[in-house]
Amino acid sequence: MHEPEKGKRIMSFEKILIANRGEIAIRVMRTCREIGIKSVAVFSTEDRKSLFYRLANESYLLKGTEIQDTYLNIEKMIYIAKKTGCGAIHPGYGFLSENPTFVDACESAGVKFIGPKSATMKKVGDKARIKKIMEAAGIPVLPSFENPDDTEELADIVRRIGFPLIIKPTFGGGGKGMKIVYSEPELVPAIQFAQNMGRTAFGNPAFYVEKYLENSRHIEVQILADGQGQIVDLGERDCSIQRRHQKLIEESPSPALNRELRRQVADLARRAAQAVEYENAGTIEFLFEDGKFYFLEVNARIQVEHPVTELVTGIDLIKEQIKIAAGEPIKISKKRTVPNGWAIECRINAEDPESNFMPSPGQITGYRSPGGIGVRVDSGVFMGFSIPPQYDSLISKLTVWGRNRNEATARMRRALDEYVILGIKNTLPLYRAIFREKEFLKGKHATSYIDKHLQGLLQDVEQHTNKFQERMLTSIFHNDRGMPVCDAYLVNEEFPVFYT
Repeated sequence: MHEPEKGKRIMSFEKILIANRGEIAIRVMRTCREIGIKSVAVFSTEDRKSLFYRLANESYLLKGTEIQDTYLNIEKMIYIAKKTGCGAIHPGYGFLSENPTFVDACESAGVKFIGPKSATMKKVGDKARIKKIMEAAGIPVLPSFENPDDTEELADIVRRIGFPLIIKPTFGGGGKGMKIVYSEPELVPAIQFAQNMGRTAFGNPAFYVEKYLENSRHIEVQILADGQGQIVDLGERDCSIQRRHQKLIEESPSPALNRELRRQVADLARRAAQAVEYENAGTIEFLFEDGKFYFLEVNARIQVEHPVTELVTGIDLIKEQIKIAAGEPIKISKKRTVPNGWAIECRINAEDPESNFMPSPGQITGYRSPGGIGVRVDSGVFMGFSIPPQYDSLISKLTVWGRNRNEATARMRRALDEYVILGIKNTLPLYRAIFREKEFLKGKHATSYIDKHLQGLLQDVEQHTNKFQERMLTSIFHNDRGMPVCDAYLVNEEFPVFYT
């Protein structure tokens, strides 16, 4: 274990601006408080009744009605950082976290960006270019072609690599704009979809065509890299349970890998990080099928699922990010990088699985979080909080640790049964069904799991939900006088804030 920090401030960072919201902002604030750094929060008008900014040392309102005016506004972020004397900015995930223009602006303003350098961001952000860099470094990639010019070239691509294919925006992320193509009539509409999404969401219509693996596992490796050229891997995470190419459940280690395969993918990840001169925390993602790994992409930021790695290593990844940004070398023993036990995370989203995971914003009318040994909840919500439609549908992240996978899955099943969220559709019932399903419990699932099992899982949800909700509502949410009893935060409207 690391020696206690005892509130010691890391180098020259007296304050850090957190350019994000919700649970990840709270997560960064917690580490800042532990190591003696003051945190500065920003929040939009839609987040006036949120919890996260009230936990910071200082808070500033970002005026504006559009995301471009608030959490995507680089000028405002830099202005507030300079005004408050922040030596660094932590971007969290999403929003500006992988924007090289933001990194350049931070560097120009003399504010340290807690993440990789701009040059690295530009390399890894271009999904077509990064594949060429990895191929040149001897890292296996899937066959792909960028921006085919005409139908003749497209037909040639189909002949060479065959169906199924997947069409992706070149500068995309988070599964946006991706379409799997199984036959020729689906090809042009899929390309148009990727181009439109690329243009509107990422400012560039470029796309590429890639071979699609139908029975692959999604394996990613958490790495840390410092300014002295040291690269450390912290084991892999299996993120194969997905909907629309976006992760739902993550675990570490992967049930699909043995010791030799684990060593192979860790070696590939370190080589990939070296190929782009990576610095700070990042994730190297691969597809795994028939005993072979294929490079997928680099996530140049802290991942949503980082608690999984923290639970099996005992390493605070946010703390390591801040240390690296402050110029400190990595001081983690090799023994610490070997996973201890098993961790699993469920992303609890405000979505309706019965309606193709349609977002379900609205007010949480009842809330009771689970607890007990080996249970961690990362969240920024409370009873009475309204999930805003403008932002990601994530409610919380429920992560458990066990000595092995059987204990971890049993603990997650118990924690899911304790977790109650009322007032909005959410993914809790679906997860309860997944943690009763045999293929998942055996660890035999692939990225196609949700498509393959969704109908059966929804039938399981229907069978168990009414009985479960009746028990929770009567035993947890009401006392003998009919008064609600649950977790809640009193959100004080008079909380002092500063305005830009």
